[in-house]
Amino acid sequence: MIGIDCLRRPATACAVGLLIGASAATAAEDASRWDGDSRSAVRLIAGSQPAGAAVIRAGIDLKLKPGWHTYWRYPGDAGVPPRFDFQGSQNVKAVEVLWPAPQRLPEAGMIAIGYSSSLVLPLQITPQDRGKPVTLRLKLDYAVCEKLCVPAEAKVELVVAGGTSSQDAALAAAEARVPKQVALGEDGKLAIRSVRRDDGAVPPRIVVDVAGPAGTDLFAEGPTPEWALPLPALIAGAPVGLHRFAFARDGAPPGAKFQGAQLRFTAVAGPEAIEVVTRLD
Repeated sequence: MIGIDCLRRPATACAVGLLIGASAATAAEDASRWDGDSRSAVRLIAGSQPAGAAVIRAGIDLKLKPGWHTYWRYPGDAGVPPRFDFQGSQNVKAVEVLWPAPQRLPEAGMIAIGYSSSLVLPLQITPQDRGKPVTLRLKLDYAVCEKLCVPAEAKVELVVAGGTSSQDAALAAAEARVPKQVALGEDGKLAIRSVRRDDGAVPPRIVVDVAGPAGTDLFAEGPTPEWALPLPALIAGAPVGLHRFAFARDGAPPGAKFQGAQLRFTAVAGPEAIEVVTRLD
């Protein structure tokens, strides 16, 4: 809350407070107000929209205090993924949330998956009527962590009426970090060459060979959010030019089987990231 104390502070400091403070932020045509506190804040942004566009480019702009982090769609050993509620939006047929490549985050002796700095989650919005403005309303439940983790909530709204936007660069940078969908075995500087079961290991495991530069990382997800796969770990024995990852065949929900399951793998190497969906034979 911005109070009498703001009168005693430099104008620049008050301006920052007004940016973050939900009650004091002002709405703009290409950005909503901020909703949050000193640890994190959220707003909606919109990109430039050609008249009658089939898909509207927008984003969830999430600002984090230095030293704090938040979680990916699959949070790893700890944490909870963000939950998005777009109910109440107007002239909206569908909203797809895109996820920039994440990183491993040490947390209380475990490894979480998420983001350690401010980020934009790109949105692709399909309007019901291309000729009318879209009113996007979002209720976001998420968590932020430093030494302790705390739940957070944001409620933001933005009317997207088309035209040019000052947010195009931020959206383009976030979209460039979204993993490209490629096929298993496809050639490239970053590629997932093979996925196989190793039934002879104890415990049985899944082995994945990845082509990429030093520092390449790999994340694995099951076919539904109920799956909780272990984080892949680097192991020895990879062919020259490849990195070999493995993880125990564990984390399937009750009644589910790995055989025939459709798994999703995300490989990350610096600014590059790819995603492969394959069925485990």
